[in-house]
Order: sequence, then C-alpha cells, then structure tokens
Amino acid sequence: MTDTPPYTPPAVWTWNKENGGRFANINRPISGATHEQDLPVGQHPLQLYSLATPNGIKVTVMLEELLALGHAGAEYDAWLIRINEGQQFGSGFVAANPNSKIPALVDHSGPAPIRVFESGAILLHLAEKFGAFLPTDAASRAECFSWLFWQMGSAPYLGGGFGHFYAYAPEKIEYAIDRFAMEVKRQLHVLDTRLGEVEYLAGKDYTIADMAVWPWYGGLAKGALYGAGEFLQAQEYKNVQRWTDQIGERAAVQRGRMVNAAWGDPASQLHERHDAGDFETKTQDKILAAQEQG
Repeated sequence: MTDTPPYTPPAVWTWNKENGGRFANINRPISGATHEQDLPVGQHPLQLYSLATPNGIKVTVMLEELLALGHAGAEYDAWLIRINEGQQFGSGFVAANPNSKIPALVDHSGPAPIRVFESGAILLHLAEKFGAFLPTDAASRAECFSWLFWQMGSAPYLGGGFGHFYAYAPEKIEYAIDRFAMEVKRQLHVLDTRLGEVEYLAGKDYTIADMAVWPWYGGLAKGALYGAGEFLQAQEYKNVQRWTDQIGERAAVQRGRMVNAAWGDPASQLHERHDAGDFETKTQDKILAAQEQG
C-alpha cells in the first residue's frame, strides 16, 4: 500500500515544473534557439554536427565505410555537439536541424548548402549520393528500406520508452518499465528471427539498414545500452549476437564509434574528426599511455 494518491491528469496540461530525470535541464515543450551560436565549418564538403549516441554513430559509421570503399568525396569534418549542455539549441544548429536533435549534416558539395537531419534521412542521402550500401534490385531495396524505417519507428520505444524509464526517470515505475521491456523484447525477437534467415537485414549484403539498427540493438545485445543486457536477457538472441559481433569487427565501424564520443574510455574518444590522421594520432596517444602505465 502507498499513501501517494493516484495521479489524475488535468483537463489541460501546462508546463509549470521540470519533470526530473537526467535531461530535465534541457527539456521544454517549445522548439527554436535559446541562444546565438554559429556552427563551425571545416575544409570538407560534408560537415557533421553530432554526438556518439546510437543515432550519431549510424552516420559516422556510414561515412567511415564510404571512405573505406574509396569514396574520397565522403571526407568529412565531425563537430561535437554536447546535448547535455544544450548546444543543440544554438541558432546555428537549429538552422541545420529545426528539431534540435543530433545528428545534423550540411552538404556543401553543390551550388548551395543542403541540410539533412534525422539519422535515417542522412543515411539515405549519403547512400544515394555515393551509390553505396543501398541495393539496386527492387526486392532487396524494399527490404532495406523496410528495416531502415522499422528502426526509425522502433527506436523511440527502446530509447525514449524503455531507456528513459529504466535508466533516467527520477523514480522507477513498474508499469512503465514492464510495458516497454515487453516491447523491446518483442523487437529483439523480430530481429533475431530475421537474422536467423539471412546474414544481414536486407539479405546477403551489408546495407544502411544494418548501420541504422546496429548501434541501438547491437549495443543492447552487448549490454552497452542502459546496462540492460542482462535485465532483458539479450544474450538469448543468438542470431542478433552473431550479427552484432560480425559488424563490430569491421574497421570502419570501430572508427565510426570513436567519432564524437565524449564518455567512456578516453582512448576511445575522438571529440572531433577532420581527417583520417586524427585516428592515427589517437592510436599513438593510446600506445604512449599504455607504455607510461607499464
């Protein structure tokens, strides 16, 4: 029993207090800029403004994969946007993404800059621009699009639903955690079933669908997302585990995970990326640090 009375929603909701939780200081019910702040622009046509959350990792993995294929035009500058400090509400970022979410890409390769926001849209823009990681036959292309948009529709249940109530909410609510845990496990079963039939989500080839899904559900499978792998018994989804490991072994994926990372092992953080030499410098720093510790 509890002495707390049940919550009754008001007739009209008003924002008169912070809702608590980890991101309460930046949550608000209106859009737009809160301050003037121009975005930096580097030397390459592709300018990425992001953070190494699952949505950000999708795009840096794609860019590194394109470079690994030899697409020199995919060289990019990646700038760190610290969302916990509200940098996504700067005027320059809002101009690039009126929704104030990372990642945002500005493509300067044409006569006028093109802004692209929403991670799935960025993946599609790059795949079509470079003719890579997107099937050309109708059936495989449709399958790729289906899994790409499956991820875009499913991730809010994983991140804003389960992740919020399990990891970030100011109090644990059994109903909310149970509701979203059930849905996330259903999603894992959907993925596991598909990956028991094919090597990659669209079929035999690695595509933008895998790049979109892997940072979210691969991270969950390995316990790196919300620390919830054991709670959700993610190890039981053997096909998801196989696929996660297979993609994680790709050198471009390993590089992409480092870009705009701002937490975890300092040796795996590359706050900004402006050319391939930045990874070499980071590797040298890691070697020197290990030698000093030894």
